[in-house]
Amino acid sequence: MTPVRMERIAVVAPQDALREALDLVAEAGVVDVDRADDQLETVLAAAVRRESVAAVAGWCPAEERPGLAAMLAGVGAAAVPLPVPRGVDPPSLLRSDSTVRRSFTPLVTTYGTVPYQDVDPTVLAGAAYVLMFGMMFGDAGQGLLLVAVALLLRAGWPRPLARWRSTWPFVLGAGVASTLFGALYGEFFGPTGVVPVLWLDPLDDPVELLGAGIATGAVLLAAAYAVAIVNRWREGGPRLAVYAASGIAGAALFLGVAGIAGGLLLGADLVVVAGAVIAVVGLVLAGVGFAAASGGGAAGWVQAAVELFDIVIRTGSNLVSFARLAAFGLVHAAIGSVVWLGTTALADGGVLGIAAAVLVFLLGNALAFSLEALVAAVQALRLEFYELFSRVFEIEGRPFRPWHGEAR
Repeated sequence: MTPVRMERIAVVAPQDALREALDLVAEAGVVDVDRADDQLETVLAAAVRRESVAAVAGWCPAEERPGLAAMLAGVGAAAVPLPVPRGVDPPSLLRSDSTVRRSFTPLVTTYGTVPYQDVDPTVLAGAAYVLMFGMMFGDAGQGLLLVAVALLLRAGWPRPLARWRSTWPFVLGAGVASTLFGALYGEFFGPTGVVPVLWLDPLDDPVELLGAGIATGAVLLAAAYAVAIVNRWREGGPRLAVYAASGIAGAALFLGVAGIAGGLLLGADLVVVAGAVIAVVGLVLAGVGFAAASGGGAAGWVQAAVELFDIVIRTGSNLVSFARLAAFGLVHAAIGSVVWLGTTALADGGVLGIAAAVLVFLLGNALAFSLEALVAAVQALRLEFYELFSRVFEIEGRPFRPWHGEAR
């Protein structure tokens, strides 16, 4: 679960064959040349030359180097591995070895570039997104429509949407999740009774749905902290992993607050005490980290106190933010209920009433589908970026940009 492993290489060739060698490099498109923004002539001019040999350095995926070396051998050139310069991070390239991974990748790259040393969260992020989307867009009938859309995208039809074909697993996942939650809610194009309520009716049990939304958020935040701790360790070693607000310190505070809330809800005093102790440990660790980052001294500790207050408020608000999973699920169910009530009321009015009922049912569900799908998609993206990715990532990497022989 890491970006593609990179190697630092030098394309070495006789001076009179360097142009031909670089033409092959550009054709292969697997090397991020150090002067990758420049045209061929500029890269040639910047090459390092020693007697009859010239070299151009860059980065190449480790799995691509043997194939590149075989191509270069035909013109008397070679792809020579080099040591990685101290303090320089390789460019990042997320893996695209499966259809599912490729469909979820834009979810991560839209936020930013994953640092080379960090965990590649593509699959986990995609799973979290479809889970949140399904919870807010829970309707078995409309979920099956999304499944149908995914299958049409996979078939490349309609033709104007063919360029979105690679997203079909993403849409399929969202459709399946919506269908499953719709079955749990007893929703099939609204409360039509086609499917029974397997878990709860959002309109009858809003408080239970709210608790489920916050509980889901707590699980997702815990997973985000786990990934973030690994990332902080890889970025700065154990010290950063322990004292960072998105590391063990922040995770301890989060778990402590969750323990206090859970204990109060269940009336378990021991859980409340344990949660308080864990939260205090997290605050102490975070305070030390904040003070060290601000230079220490009285001013540093004052700044640390302000940041500690901020992290406590943000931890609580981030958790409560997942209440929108229930809120928008409730809105979706309410719209479906209104459409169905209007449909059944009109259906008792004879032939014209039945025709009007069909029209209301079709138009109402079309409106609910288009509007609520957009709202759920945006809200799931908001939770993904602001609540989860903001913990997982603290720095941004440099994207792998293969050189193709021309300026960009």
